[in-house]
Amino acid sequence: MRFHQVRELVSWAADYHGRLQAAYSRLAGGEVTERVRLALDYLADHERRMQRDLEEYLADGSDHRKVLDTWFDDPNDFPHAPVLERLPGDIGSTGVENVLATALTMHRTLQDLYRHRAELAGGQAEREFFTALAEGQDAEVRRLSRDMLRLEDY
Repeated sequence: MRFHQVRELVSWAADYHGRLQAAYSRLAGGEVTERVRLALDYLADHERRMQRDLEEYLADGSDHRKVLDTWFDDPNDFPHAPVLERLPGDIGSTGVENVLATALTMHRTLQDLYRHRAELAGGQAEREFFTALAEGQDAEVRRLSRDMLRLEDY
């Protein structure tokens, strides 16, 4: 589909976080070390929170309603959708460092998407909205890195 509303992209991103949460939870239930299980559980909780935050944007009465209703032209589907399918099934057996590297890759996918949309935004409000989402992802990447490294030291 060529034309999308910002709301569709935000909904897709919320679903992306939900699918990551489910994947991390599934992996945490497998044959993994205690540290990796803690890391995966942490990531699942983190993704659940990220999903909930995006879903709040979509709620009726959101301050962002006008931006969410904005249409944009993009001949491609939202980029990087297949990334989730490439989430390694054996990630749980590789250690906390590799779990973190995978999580950061997943977040960078969204950072890139939000930056791309900010660059192509048709108006100031849309640009600011996507810039804020990209900056939020930057903060999440820093938080994930910090917290997961603490877990590695545990």
